[in-house]
This record gives sequence, C-alpha cells and structure tokens, in this order.
Amino acid sequence: MPTPILMPALSPTMEQGKLAKWLKKEGDKVSSGDAIAEIETDKATMEVEAVDEGTLGRIVVPEGTEGVAVNTPIAILLEEGEDASVLMQGNLPSPQPSPHGRGSPAVPVEKASPLPGGEGQGEGRFPQSKIDGHARIFASPLARRLAAQAGIDLSLVKGSGPNGRIVKHDVGEAQRAGVPKRPEAAAAAQQNGAQALVPSRAFPAAIPDDQIFAIYEKGSYELRPLDNMRKTIALRLTQAAATIPHFRLNVDCEIDALLDARERLNARSPKEGPGAYKLSVNDFIVKAMGLALQRVPDANATFTERGILIHKCSDVGVAVAVDGGLFTPVIRGVEHKTLAQISCEVKDLAGRARRRRLAPHEYLGGTTAISNLGMLGIDSFDAVINPPHATILAVGRGAQRAIVKDGKIGVATMMSCTLSCDHRAVDGALGAHLLAAFKGFIEEPITMLL
Repeated sequence: MPTPILMPALSPTMEQGKLAKWLKKEGDKVSSGDAIAEIETDKATMEVEAVDEGTLGRIVVPEGTEGVAVNTPIAILLEEGEDASVLMQGNLPSPQPSPHGRGSPAVPVEKASPLPGGEGQGEGRFPQSKIDGHARIFASPLARRLAAQAGIDLSLVKGSGPNGRIVKHDVGEAQRAGVPKRPEAAAAAQQNGAQALVPSRAFPAAIPDDQIFAIYEKGSYELRPLDNMRKTIALRLTQAAATIPHFRLNVDCEIDALLDARERLNARSPKEGPGAYKLSVNDFIVKAMGLALQRVPDANATFTERGILIHKCSDVGVAVAVDGGLFTPVIRGVEHKTLAQISCEVKDLAGRARRRRLAPHEYLGGTTAISNLGMLGIDSFDAVINPPHATILAVGRGAQRAIVKDGKIGVATMMSCTLSCDHRAVDGALGAHLLAAFKGFIEEPITMLL
C-alpha cells in the first residue's frame, strides 16, 4: 500500500518550512536511513531521512516550495512490488504547482485529500532508535499533533502500534496516566498564554509602515524582505521584551590571572592531533557561568505558569552571529566538562551554526546564555533574555584600566559583565549571588579546575 512521506517537525516549535531540494527523484529506490530531501527552517537546513524502504513513487511538493506545513504530504512511497499504476487508485494528493520557479505553499494536512493507511501510517513503523546519542521517536502524525497540544514528552510514551509505533490511543493513555510534560512545552504554553500582551501585529514599529514609506523618497533605499530567521528573531524578542520583566546587574571582573592561565594552558596544548586545543577567554566565561549556576542552583531556572523549573545541569547557550541573524547553540552539562572540551565543542557548534547545519537539539533548550561582544570592542551592554532562559550574561571587552587596590592606584585588565534577569524567576539578591559566584571563578580561574 502506498505510504505518504510527511513534512517532518524538525523542532518542537516548527510549524512550516521550505522544501529546499530533493535528493531522490521519482522512481528511485529508497532504503531506511537514506537522505531523500533537504528542508530549510528559520534556523537550519537539514536532511530528511526515509524510515521505510520502497520506491519514491510521486513527489507531491516540488523543491523550492516555501511555507510547507508540518505533517503535509510531500511525497508518496511505494512498497516493494508496487508500481506507479497504484497511484491512480484512490484519492491521493496531487503535485503542488511551482509557478515562476519559486514554489507555492502546500495545502495543510487538515485540507489534504485522504491518504491510504490512515492514522497508523505515515512517517515510519519502527521503534525508537538512537541518532548521535539522541532518541529518534516514531509516532503517527496524529499522535505527534495530540502530544504537542498536550505538551506530552513522547520519549516517555510506550507505543502499542506496529513495531512499537506510538498512536493516538497511546497519547490518550499517557495523558490519563499523568506523563510529565516537556520543559519546552511548559515554556511554550507560558509563552502562548502571554501572547495576548504582545500587540496584534507580530512586528510592531514605532511608526506604521505606510507612514514610514511615505517619509522616505522612492529610490533612496533598498527594501530587504524579512527571511524566516529574521522574522523569528523579531517575534521572539518582541515577545521577550513585552512579557519578561527584565532587570540588570553589572560587575567588573579583573582578568589578569585568567589571561595568564589561558596563556600557560595553551602553551601546553599539542600542536596538532585529537588532543589539540586553543582556549579563548570566552571558554573560561562559559565554564565559570556553568559552575556559578551549580553554586547558586535556584538561579538555574525557567519560569512557567505551573511553577519554576530548577534545572539540575548547567546547559549554557553561546550566542553566535551568522549572516542575517543569530544562533545560540547550547553546551550541555558545562559543569562536568573541561575547558578543552568546552573550547572544541564551541568551535564545532559555532562553525556549523554559521553554515546553518545545527540540529534542533543543539540549539533548543538551555538554562542561560552568554552574549560576548568584547571581541568587537564593546565595553558593556545589556542583552535581551532568550526564553525559556531566566538569565543572560552580556560580556564586554577586557581592557586595561586604572583601579584602586589596597589604597593605591594601579593598572589591571578589567572586563564588564551585565546579567539580565527574569524577575519572575530570579530576584535581585539571587541574581547578585549568581554574578558574585561568576566573578569569583573568573578572578580565581584555578578554582574552575577543582
């Protein structure tokens, strides 16, 4: 029986994406695990893998099509022994036209024609497997949609469908049994509940668009359309500024001892090979923030309407500037990693972020973030919190300044740091304790090695 291949949800918040490229053509044999297409989201370009074997019988959504809704049929897979004639039977979706080579939005799944196989068919029929250490969960599209609406973590649900596949009944049973919700879902629910506080226009300007265009003479500017990444940044930061009560704390850290430790540690690194590393000041900052969150665990938090999540691990996001926007890949379990491990991981994630090749689990979540503009000559600045985090640390450059120490004027290399806090989860005193712990690790870097 023909099986629809559906537009996958590459992250918990993804609603639609662009089908950038087909890697297989109609009539090609497909094996489980084969990359069949490339999907562009607001954050990355990712390959879609087949979870069934067969022949690619029909491409429903042509490459270049934008605005393809999650769970929309994008192709039809034929099972072994079937040929294209079976596609003429029944009511299968037709290929979407692609006028002017740009592609047109695909029909959402709710409006698509019925597909053979019903609720138990779709993305795959295999139990969970591991990909790069992360669970790959196979569930029917309806089960995924219901779980997303209820905020249920599918990794905790046992499937009763063919070969352990999760179906609608399993989600209902999990909901009745009180399966814990995903932290991301709880945060999303809080964010959705707060959307009423955001102006009805997604990206409100101080002056309406029509008035702005009337002010400037035609031909005096270039209109650069918003891409998906810029739209997402605009929406999330508008929501953050409108719904999160920010307050800021500032501290100056003396980093001469850190610079000396960095130089000595780098001198001990092998010149090349798997053990080679080159530590940056930012690597020390990431480590210090991770340890500070362990020392002040109540600040390692996420605010939700159901309560405050106190996280056990220090998962630190690192802001990375990319063409047209920003990524915040997350370094997981910072408190357990060496400086060399952090350095190598940051370089790898930052490099792939600039190529937009990060997987969702590499930039979603986290418990805090660091935005470092010191390398661009900025002395100090305030950063906007990236929900669901409750804090973000803005780091300025290290520069020599005149200071007073023991009643005498001297010179030291100082670095200004500003901690933005979500006052719903982190009060002033708690934020101050966190920043003091961070300052202690930065000024005595040897304590990071204990």
